[in-house]
Amino acid sequence: MTKDVIALTPTMPDTWALLAGLYAAGPEAGVTAGSGGAVLRLCAPDGRPLVSVEAPLLVQVPGEAERLLGRDVPVPFWWTEARASGAVPGAERLAGSVCGRLALLLGGSTWPEEAAGTEVVDIGAAVAPDDGQPVVDVLTDTTSVVLADRPVLALTTWLSEVLRGTAESGRALQIVTPPHVRLSAPARATLLQVPHRWVVQDPAQGYYDGLAGAVLRWRDGTFAPAPGADGTASVAEAFGRTSPSDDRQLVVAFRTTLPAHEDTVLGEALETAWRALTGSAPAGWGTAEPVNLPWSPRRLTDLARDRSPEPTHLLVTGHPGRPALAWIRVTRTTAGIEQDMTLTLGYGEGEEPPLEAITPLAATLVAEHGLTTMLASLRRAPRDLTTAPVLQAPTVPVAFTLGARDVRGIGLTHARRPPVAVRPVALGPASEPALHYPLGDGSDTGALGELHRLAAHLRAGVPGAEA
Repeated sequence: MTKDVIALTPTMPDTWALLAGLYAAGPEAGVTAGSGGAVLRLCAPDGRPLVSVEAPLLVQVPGEAERLLGRDVPVPFWWTEARASGAVPGAERLAGSVCGRLALLLGGSTWPEEAAGTEVVDIGAAVAPDDGQPVVDVLTDTTSVVLADRPVLALTTWLSEVLRGTAESGRALQIVTPPHVRLSAPARATLLQVPHRWVVQDPAQGYYDGLAGAVLRWRDGTFAPAPGADGTASVAEAFGRTSPSDDRQLVVAFRTTLPAHEDTVLGEALETAWRALTGSAPAGWGTAEPVNLPWSPRRLTDLARDRSPEPTHLLVTGHPGRPALAWIRVTRTTAGIEQDMTLTLGYGEGEEPPLEAITPLAATLVAEHGLTTMLASLRRAPRDLTTAPVLQAPTVPVAFTLGARDVRGIGLTHARRPPVAVRPVALGPASEPALHYPLGDGSDTGALGELHRLAAHLRAGVPGAEA
């Protein structure tokens, strides 16, 4: 099922090196570009796509090759990814030849190593789906299906382009993998969104949803839940094959609102949280995986300003010693510039998540960064922040913080008297405080009920809201 091949080179593939790689399809093949030139498509003589090749990416962030490929590659290096269409016999060898030629010319390597080649691949009379998207494996009226087999399925530039194309065509994206493939945190967040789906092909049981566990069947041009004898969806046995682990993840999701001024700098709230929870700043940022740029709030701000008024989606990663990933959504609203951020950190056996830092962090974000809301949670999940296609333990809330603006809208008296066992801590000035609600240490799932009761109580205080 492997269709991806990646060239990892110490120097940039220049025009001539890329031409030498693309010539692996012979002189009759054509090349088109998409995603503003970020994705090249190697096409058959009739114009149908055979291999998509991402524009070479300079990776300057340590640990990204290890995180995504299990390969230790010193930075900086260039990452050039090719993906073959599963609908075309020989296309996989063609992708290997494209990357193998780059590695040979530039003194690098390929992943997987055995895929590398240098020969010209005759693809013959190709028949592949084509609606202007990057290469997909199956294309129906409702669904774009992609086959993938790599250690970690990440939110690459290519996958982002596929998502854009499926959305514009009104289709769902379904990614089919073997059971040993794991999702990166950004890819998981993307595939949780309806109508997309992670489809796992289990050798013994067939297909099932890797995030929900439902047994799936192919019908009417898409993978859909297969009803059991009682008419309800059944859960695959493979989905319940979990292994005991002491690994945990601390998840901090928060929103800030800043004034839309020329001197406003984005990313500083995230850096504050990163330093409070890890002791250092983030290592890098980017728009896709691998995360490639050294951390710079100023450059991040410039990109968001250039894209305004459209939203900007960004990824941020930490240093190899402490697994940490975050994604940011920057939007311009009538209130100012909003940043929605989710920071996830991994901890193994013998490592304690810094829960004692949550309350001081909330106080700092309230005082200095325009915090609107923050929810800190803990869950049993892999230290490396990946997701396997098995049942996940529930996320247990640790604390919730409500910013001063929303406290004012709800009413201080109402907000500080919720129907839960704990009482909130006032943060910020006494005249207009934010409220921080401690909910536990992440070990008692009863905190989920406390959070739901708290949320219902706060909603009831909003003028015009239904009780």
